[in-house]
Amino acid sequence: MPLRPWSPVPIHDCAEPLVPLPAELWRLEPHPYAALGAPYGDGGCPFRLRSGVVSRLLEAQRWLQENGDGYRLAIFDAWRPLAVQRFMVEHTIASECSQRAVDPHTPSPERDQVVEEVGRFWAPPSEDPATPPPHSTGAAVDLTLADNSGAVLAMGSEIDALGAVSEPDYYGKLANDLPDGEAKRQAALWHGRRNLLAEAMAAAGFCQHPNEWWHFSYGDQLWAWRSGAPQACYGRWTNALT
Repeated sequence: MPLRPWSPVPIHDCAEPLVPLPAELWRLEPHPYAALGAPYGDGGCPFRLRSGVVSRLLEAQRWLQENGDGYRLAIFDAWRPLAVQRFMVEHTIASECSQRAVDPHTPSPERDQVVEEVGRFWAPPSEDPATPPPHSTGAAVDLTLADNSGAVLAMGSEIDALGAVSEPDYYGKLANDLPDGEAKRQAALWHGRRNLLAEAMAAAGFCQHPNEWWHFSYGDQLWAWRSGAPQACYGRWTNALT
């Protein structure tokens, strides 16, 4: 998997703590990766982020409550240690290979294509502190919209879906190309919801992953690359930072 365009951004970690998400932020449980057996280890709760990122999430939720028909944020995934990143990359490659009847253990053009497609969405589990996966920093969050009862809204694709359908503006472009009718109306609805989520997060200073409507970050390399900041203030979280 190639390096990301944000990988050259320097990191000067501010040593801000990793803290649990407060009760005001709705968690989608059971956690999807923990349910698969991802190795979080003892006490490795995924629903944690840097304290400044948590504050901004609460700010995004307040904006959403005031401007988004009473919708709320629904947190799918947050902090992700390297062991979990490695597990999920391997799991996703194996799952895609299985769906396409490709042997995941034997080199082939078909396997290479799966690895390339997975690599557009899953960062490599780099051990290099200069190129941490975004979620390992405690600065990145995967989330969606829910109504006030906690029911998750349809957004046009599942979180972690591979392919163009997960790009933030996919349904906006599709709606422009469709003739008037139910399909156009549905595409416009999903585009509107994705835009609303992006607006709420942008209002709190987050930047969105270019390939994923659900992924936002503040303070990591991706955020610095998209915002034009000269450096990231969050690197890979380790116990040495406590």
